[in-house]
Order: sequence, then structure tokens, then C-alpha cells
Amino acid sequence: MVSPNHTFLDSSVFILMGIPGLEEFHLWLSLPVCLLGTATIVGNITILVVIVTEPALHKPMYLFLCMLSTIDLAASFSTVPKLLAILWCGAGHMSASACLAQMFFIHAFCMMESTVLLAMAFDRYVAICHPLRYTTVLTDTIIVRIGVVAMVRGSILMLPCPFLIQRLSFCQSHVIPHTYCEHMAVVKLACGDTRPNRVYGLTAALLVIGVDLFCIGLSYFLIARAVLRLSSHEARSKALGTCGSHVCVILISYTPALFSFFTHRFGHHVPLHTHIILANVYLLFPPALNPMVYGVKTKEIRERVVRVFQKGQGTGLKAPE
Repeated sequence: MVSPNHTFLDSSVFILMGIPGLEEFHLWLSLPVCLLGTATIVGNITILVVIVTEPALHKPMYLFLCMLSTIDLAASFSTVPKLLAILWCGAGHMSASACLAQMFFIHAFCMMESTVLLAMAFDRYVAICHPLRYTTVLTDTIIVRIGVVAMVRGSILMLPCPFLIQRLSFCQSHVIPHTYCEHMAVVKLACGDTRPNRVYGLTAALLVIGVDLFCIGLSYFLIARAVLRLSSHEARSKALGTCGSHVCVILISYTPALFSFFTHRFGHHVPLHTHIILANVYLLFPPALNPMVYGVKTKEIRERVVRVFQKGQGTGLKAPE
């Protein structure tokens, strides 16, 4: 029989604190969150509209970019509304089911994004190392299958986590010192043996970050080797130029993720608010910056975005007539 002091998850309500130690700055911190959230929505919707409406951009690289933008939008809608509610009015109360749902979607979307980044690296590898086979390797059917694999992989790897948490009891505090229901932040509140949760969380993270980073690194090693064999300096520059946007996105996505991952598990002397800020940087910055990187560094997208705005201005000028 369970002690009355133990409260099971399905009858509990969690309270998200926000950023402990920086409560007095919550209102000010909401400003960059608003800006990043707005940039995420405007930037990714612009990318989606431009690619969908331009038949010339219906190519593997841009279709993968559509997947990335869709995931970024979904991840942003999973975190930003509740984060702003916490920063603006301290509305941190969250039912257990809502907390588990947010946890599942946030981590699953991050895993899906990693899979798409790996697919984009493979796209660049085929385009540069096997250009004659590019259209036969990356067919529409293969691209759809890669998208399905990304969704299934993220969902399946994350699915056990909520069930592992449901078996735990919470006998002390239901206050989560975080801005969202992060897996380990919830696990740390539980009583009893949490080793299965910790081991599985670490295993899933290593399977995604470790495997994907290794494969991406291998792809770019093979790309660099192929490019260095080219005799023409112009050809080398052009080949590397096509990878520039993707490399920037990889650095934007994985650098804060790795910092957050290692400080959370090994940085025991790092202040708690630093952990939480790093976790939020990982969630907020890549979705906002990815469209900017591709919009600035990809000529085809940049030209079409400018053309869309020019059409809009032209329509606005003709309207009074």
C-alpha cells in the first residue's frame, strides 16, 4: 500500500517556476522571447510559402528545408506560448497530462529536426560526390520516406519517457525549476529509483546526437575530400558554397544542444539559471535563425523572397487607382 504522503503523477499539478534567481527580470526576458518567437513564425512561414509556390524550388534540398521549417514551427508552438505566460504573469501551473504532452512533443521535435539535418547532409554528399546519380537517389518517394522516418524515429524514441515517468511517485515538491517540462527536470522531483529514466534519457540522447553528428561529420569529411580533388578553384568554391547554409544551421542547432546536454549532466557547479538559459537558447534560437541563414546565404530563396515583396509593394501602389 502506498503511503498517503506519496502523490502519483496522474493526480498532480506541476508548477513551472521559470528561471530561478532571475524572477525579477522575467518581464524583460520576455522581450527577446517575443522577438525570437515572431522571427520563428514569420521566417519559417516565409520559407514554406516561397518554396511551395515556386516550382523551381521543388528540389530535395528545399523540400528538406520545408520539413525543417515545419518542425521548427511546431516546436515553437509547443514552448513559446507557455513560456510567455510564465514570464508575463507567472502562470506556471500545468496538469500532469499537459506536462507529459509538452515533454513528449518538445523532445520528439528536436529528434526529428536532428534526423532532417542528417538527411540534408546526405543530400549535399550525393549532390557533390555523386552528382550524376543525384536525381535517381533522391527521388520524391525517397524524400517522403525520409520525412516519415524522421517522424517515426523521434516519436518512438521519445514515447517510453512519459510512461517511465508515470510509474514514479512525487512525494516532495511539484515545483519544476524550469520554463518547460524538461525530461530530467521532472525526473529529479520523483521519489524512489529513477535510474531507468536517467539511463533511457541518456541512451536516447546519445542515439540521436551521437549517431547523427557522427554521420554528418562523415558526410562532410567525404565532401571535403571530394572537393579538394577538384582541379578548378572556382569549382571548389562553388561546391563548398552550396554547403555553407547547412553548416551554419548545424552549428546553430547542435552547439547550444551540446552545451545544454553536457552542463545538465556533468556541470554540477554551473548555476541553475545558466542550465535553464542554455536549454531555452537551444529551443528558441535555431528555429528563429535557420530561415535567416537560408534566406541570406541561398541565392534562389533570397531572390524569390525579394520578388514576393516587390510584387506586394507593386500591388499596394496600384491599389488606390
